[in-house]
Amino acid sequence: MPLNVNVKILGCLGYLGLLLWPFSTAQAYEVTGYVSGEYRYSLSNSLFSEPEQHAYSVAFSPEFYSEWDRGRQSLIISPFFRVDTQDVERTHLDFRELQWLLAQDSWELRVGISKVFWGVTESQHLVDVINQTDLVENNDTEDKLGQPMINLSLFKNWGTVDLFVLPYFRERTFVGLDGRLRSALVVEKDASKYESGAGQQHLDMAVRWSHSIGEWDIGLSHFYGINREPLLLLNGTGTALLPFYETMKQTGLDVQYTFESWLWKLETIRRDTKSDTFTAFTGGVEYTFYNTFDSKIDVGVLAEYLFDDRNNKSLAAFENDALFGTRLTWNDEQSSELLIGLIHDISSNDAGWNIEASRRIGNRWKVSLEARFYNIKDKESVMYPLRNDDYIQLEFMRFF
Repeated sequence: MPLNVNVKILGCLGYLGLLLWPFSTAQAYEVTGYVSGEYRYSLSNSLFSEPEQHAYSVAFSPEFYSEWDRGRQSLIISPFFRVDTQDVERTHLDFRELQWLLAQDSWELRVGISKVFWGVTESQHLVDVINQTDLVENNDTEDKLGQPMINLSLFKNWGTVDLFVLPYFRERTFVGLDGRLRSALVVEKDASKYESGAGQQHLDMAVRWSHSIGEWDIGLSHFYGINREPLLLLNGTGTALLPFYETMKQTGLDVQYTFESWLWKLETIRRDTKSDTFTAFTGGVEYTFYNTFDSKIDVGVLAEYLFDDRNNKSLAAFENDALFGTRLTWNDEQSSELLIGLIHDISSNDAGWNIEASRRIGNRWKVSLEARFYNIKDKESVMYPLRNDDYIQLEFMRFF
């Protein structure tokens, strides 16, 4: 987002806070956050450029929280800043949250920049369409940019209704020329094109109904606006890729059923754009063995199936794939966790391994390990450019 847009939103929220200040009867302030240092080692040289196998970065993410009006009103400001030694595009600043919240018994109103998460499955979140993906942070698409929005939540006996007005579109971030985990051609994000003449000022809208009925958790959503996933088109000289953002309609359903130690999960969407209309779904199960071998350790076993009917491997990473994984939780004071997952392409036998582990050290520190290994042979796969990008990453975080 351009800096002047962030400044305008910050100024508006600050002015709003000054107007509401005299009505406060009790005030609370809290400043939290973290500083982290990250080291990433790539096991092989890059196929497309000359970046070093060693990369270092530092991230800073403070959060300011204030509430007044007996807790009914609050303000959250949460910027995120990273400096990376390898990829200039990974050095970036973003407001993950910058929102004012007004909470009442039967409704809540949020105005500003915020993050919203929808989804229940482990391997991918098809229904999660509000926030843009921050692809330079991690290629697993879990990290999101802050989204300007007005969000009204209505709480009823028959469920919660969320209404969204999204007045500004955030473009996806992409790895630069000296970064890893990228395609052969660099994406020229400053040359983005839009189907809509309104461009980034297109007014997106969304609605979601969610409800818990016994052991069932259900979410039904509909979105109209700019597709967060751009088409990547060749430029005139064939030397770079240009993002093209279409307008889309998407209806999504997410369901989770809990029965004793079982979790049954499903996400499915129907997306309509000018270039294509398709259906995709991810469904699976997770079973947890509690206190295994008379210890405090819980062992979860996961299996999911991923389907996409586009039959175009250059657009759909998971059109006929299966996930198998295990999650270990030690339930100790250090919150030790380990997740190991394998995604296997049933059609081509391509595969990718993912390992994530974390552990707290004392009250202020946390160490995390992440490793990804790729076995990609299918030249038509969107994952083929990553075949030489296996890496191991270590991160230390200091909370305050």
